[in-house]
Amino acid sequence: MENGGERLRWGVRRRLEFIDFRLFWDGRFNRSDLSAAFAISAQQASADIAQYEKIASANLRYDRTEKAYIRTEAFAPAFIGETIERYLLQLVAIENRWMRPEDTWFDAIPPVEVITLGRRPTDPTVLLRVLDAIGKRQEIDIGYASLTGSVQPSRTIAPHALAHSAGRWYVRSWSKDHDDFRDYNLNRIATVSDHRPATIDPTLDFEWVHKINLDIRPNPELSTERQAAVAAEHGMTDGRLLRPCRLSLSFYLMSEYNLDVEPGVLKPEKQQIVLENRDEVTQARALSRQMSIEALARAASAASS
Repeated sequence: MENGGERLRWGVRRRLEFIDFRLFWDGRFNRSDLSAAFAISAQQASADIAQYEKIASANLRYDRTEKAYIRTEAFAPAFIGETIERYLLQLVAIENRWMRPEDTWFDAIPPVEVITLGRRPTDPTVLLRVLDAIGKRQEIDIGYASLTGSVQPSRTIAPHALAHSAGRWYVRSWSKDHDDFRDYNLNRIATVSDHRPATIDPTLDFEWVHKINLDIRPNPELSTERQAAVAAEHGMTDGRLLRPCRLSLSFYLMSEYNLDVEPGVLKPEKQQIVLENRDEVTQARALSRQMSIEALARAASAASS
């Protein structure tokens, strides 16, 4: 957003976003709201309101009876439209107690209910040490509660990235126990103890390095009308969505949307989208994993010789 050929300063833009936000969510705001939110003078707040009116005069009108600026029927977001999902996620964060209402711009929280099983809060000490290990290329010992693999609670890993899918955070790491690259659920890491320089090259994690386009289509067993609705929901073009995805993360996306299930096994309503290149993705993931295992073996052999 530019004004008079000059780009708005960050602080000014934030205050204009606040005006946009309050008009969008509450339908109104007054000068004291702006002053209190940013600890600015009434004079500065008035100047900001004038600036907003200069940019989006059709968005608001002053009501002398209510002594507030009111959203008009012609309102269209001037600043927050492209980031509206950020504010919806704040509602989720408030409901899950990840964020306090006073840390947002909401005056009154709209009725909202978030359905989730919930998970224990992320341990900040664990996250801090994992981030240090990623940034400093370290190998660390962790206490881990696994659902697969070794039953031993202690693991040695060399993390190199974080990943998020379906509400879970994962630590992408080399595993000393398996001598390959794996994902570790961040919330199952109970402790992080010793650390030392890592000797593993993370570029050998080919499942992470390589990406593939997931060719996603509406389930052809749905009616034409429902296929069109599914395509619109996912922003498809000509009934097709090409979603670039790291091979290592394709597993989670496929599991979340039942894309790993052979079409026809589930009812179309339970599998509204299908993965056109499912076999290609599965084979590419397996091949990349095998390439990493072989590359790690060669690196270990070269280091010992």
